Parts: sequence; C-alpha cells; structure tokens
Amino acid sequence: MKTMGFVFLLLAFFAIRVVQGQLRVGFYSNTCPDAESIVSSVVRNAAQSISNIPPVLLRLHFHDCFVEGCDGSILIENGPKAERHAFGHQGVGGFEVIEQAKAQLEATCPGVVSCADIVALAARDAIALANGPSYEVPTGRRDGRVSDVSLAANMPDVSDSIQQLKAKFLQKGLSEKDLVLLSAAHTIGTTACFFMTKRLYKFSPAGGSDPAINPDFLPQLQSICPQNGDVNVRLPMDRGSERTFDKQILDNIRNGFAVLESDARIYDDETTRMVVDSYFGILTPIFGPSFESDFVDSIVKMGQIGVKTGSKGEIRRVCTAFN
Repeated sequence: MKTMGFVFLLLAFFAIRVVQGQLRVGFYSNTCPDAESIVSSVVRNAAQSISNIPPVLLRLHFHDCFVEGCDGSILIENGPKAERHAFGHQGVGGFEVIEQAKAQLEATCPGVVSCADIVALAARDAIALANGPSYEVPTGRRDGRVSDVSLAANMPDVSDSIQQLKAKFLQKGLSEKDLVLLSAAHTIGTTACFFMTKRLYKFSPAGGSDPAINPDFLPQLQSICPQNGDVNVRLPMDRGSERTFDKQILDNIRNGFAVLESDARIYDDETTRMVVDSYFGILTPIFGPSFESDFVDSIVKMGQIGVKTGSKGEIRRVCTAFN
C-alpha cells in the first residue's frame, strides 16, 4: 500500500508539472483576473485613434513567433543588434500598444503577465475589431532572454517561392493549410510599394511583371507604385476589403488580384491551391470548411511555436528590456 501511495503521489507530481508546462485558456484567472480585459481595452482605445492598429498588431504576433518562438523577443530594444531591427521585420510596429498594456498590467498585477502573452492577446483583440472571428487564447507564455538580429534572417519573404514558404512554415511545425490561412491574415492592412517593385518591374532577369497578375489589375498596381516612384506609398493588401477580416483575399488570389507576390504563389502549388479553393465550392456554405474556424485553429497553433513555460524565460517588468 505504501508503494502504491508513493506511485500515486509521484504520478500526481508529474501531472502537475505537465499542466504547469503547458499553455491554457484562463491562465491568469486567479493571479490577474482582469488581464485579458485590460489588454482588450488598450487595443480598443489605440484603434480609435490609429485606424491601422488591427493589422499592425496581428503582424507583430506573426513576426514574434517566427524567430525564437512566441516569446516577446521582437519587443526588446537593446541597440542596433536587437532582433526588431532585422531586415525581415521592416515595417513591424505596435510596440507602443504592447508597452501601454504592460504598464497597466504591472500597475494591477506586478510581475505576473508576460509580454509574450500580451502580444498574443492583442492580436486576438485586433482581429475582433476588424470583424474577424472571436476566439480564446491559451496563455502562460514566458518572455525570452535572447534578442539577436541575426536570428531573424530566415523570416518568410514576399519574394519567396512556394517551396521556400512551405519549408519555412514546416520548420515551425506549420502545414500547407496553415500557410494558406496565415497568409490570409493579409486580408487587413496595407503594404509599401517597396515590396512591390520586383513583382511589377523586375520579375524576371529580362524585367517585366509577374504574369500571375490579372491584366486588368496590373495598371492599377503600377499607377499606385510607378517605376522609380516613392517606395513608401502604401496600398491595401486585400483589394476591395482591406478593413474587414474575411476570405475575400483568397478569392482575390484565385483571380489574379493578389497584391503581394508571396500571396500569389500559394495558388501556384497544387496542395495550397486546393486549400484556397475549398472555401469557394458550391456546397461550401453548407458542407464545406469554415474559413473563420480554420483560421482560428491556425493562429492558435502558431501562437504555441517555441513557447517558454514553467521555469523557462522570465516575466519582464517592461517589454523593451530584459530584467
């Protein structure tokens, strides 16, 4: 009996350790019950004064997760070699919103809520503000202790081939379906002409534009981003639906109206093309997959890449600096 009791206690101990080492919905329900509502309030207030906050915060979450995992490493500002200054992170923003949320959380629950969790929660709230799906975010991430610009050298790039994109996503444990759905996050927000130059004017060694661009769409893109024009001019990534989170971007991709080259490429591959088409079948509204539900599955999955839990990492006092 004593042996059985010991085994039971041992199993219970390991069960507790496993739970503590995993993310879970409501992680802060006892230690900081207002955590999620505080983040939501900060995001909502920021969006009232800065209209592009939803896509900015969504992009921040993606870029954080794709380097050292979802650990807030992109938030650190410790000089020119900090990860946030990587070429692949150009245009990433929203740092001030995360800091505002962190400051309020520290005033309410000091040393409890990680910056990494704030990024994930803010992305969720941003999607909801753009009329996207609402979903629960598993929390319990801890903040990483590494920030190095060189670690962001392999970020997915707008000029990547579909093979490169698939390989980069697979390296993070994400499937071809995840690639399509997370690319569809471009349904909200804008991009700069800087990222369009190659696709519009230098697509091949001989020059010219990407033949995947619909001929009716090409003049529109070139008028917004003329050759040798201002590369900082911005244009919507989702033609006709840039402020609403929906599957319109996938329909645009199907019909040659993709803005980003990397978005267009997902229709070049049979596997990813089938995923795109699955949301537009005749019977899809009744029997087909739900874009919104599938997107939630993919972003929750992405939010668990390389997370630090338990005794790993730390809970930063401010998001821009290690403790």
